[in-house]
Amino acid sequence: MLGIIGGSGIYEIDELDSSEWRTVDSSFGNPSDQLLFGKLHEQSVVFLPRHGRGHIYSPSSVNYRANIDALKRSGVNEILALSAVGSLNPEYIPGTFILPDQFIDRTFNREKSFFGTGLVAHISMAKPVCEKLCKNIMKAAQNIGLKIFDQATYLVMEGPQFSSKAESELYRSWGCDLIGMTNMPEAKLAREAEICYSSVSMVTDFDCWHPDHDEVTVEKIIKTLKENSENAKNLIIELTKLRSKFNSNPSCPCQFALDNAIITDPKQWDKNRINACSAIAGRILKTNNQ
Repeated sequence: MLGIIGGSGIYEIDELDSSEWRTVDSSFGNPSDQLLFGKLHEQSVVFLPRHGRGHIYSPSSVNYRANIDALKRSGVNEILALSAVGSLNPEYIPGTFILPDQFIDRTFNREKSFFGTGLVAHISMAKPVCEKLCKNIMKAAQNIGLKIFDQATYLVMEGPQFSSKAESELYRSWGCDLIGMTNMPEAKLAREAEICYSSVSMVTDFDCWHPDHDEVTVEKIIKTLKENSENAKNLIIELTKLRSKFNSNPSCPCQFALDNAIITDPKQWDKNRINACSAIAGRILKTNNQ
């Protein structure tokens, strides 16, 4: 099942059949909203408004763990995450669509792992997005004539304030191409949950480093977001059409990310932590607890 995380309007697709909002409980608290289940071209999809309908949660207050856990419990094995970003690269002008392949996590006020005391796990984030899913998204974009770039580095800041000019220049000196507030710890948690993850970043503005553009404003961002939403919806529709042909590959490395990742001795496993992780790590916990 394909999960789509995005903002308001993305899930308002005329072709969506059998749509139904459902409450999905999580061991990690409340997700941002109910989940919208439906079908696009006979493919099952689940939409989750990252900030809740009406944008009620800031990037720092989103319960990323509950969101990913709820998607996992709903049967999602691939996530397409749509995000608004600022550009740190003069080639990526407002309105551009990009598939970042690397992240720099500068957030500091968020729960970043399902694991912890009594059940310690370390996963690899060397390649933080699913290469297979990215290739299929690129193919879908090509089919609808949507130009989309790849191989970009996305710096995730805490927010909710935008950058200072000094910060913007610093991130550019690090080789970052994009800046946003939402893909971390989302990508890390998806990997821990063994879900394929890919982010489609939609550039809304140049960050404040750009000498020929005014400072970032919410009004400008919303205007560009609305212009991008139709392209985003068309991309989702085309991707579901392709899924009927390629289907999900159970041998994708993302779906075995927890192999050898849990290092706590099974005799010392914390029961409460095991229960909380029953959905996101059920495959590996059952194997090691037999």
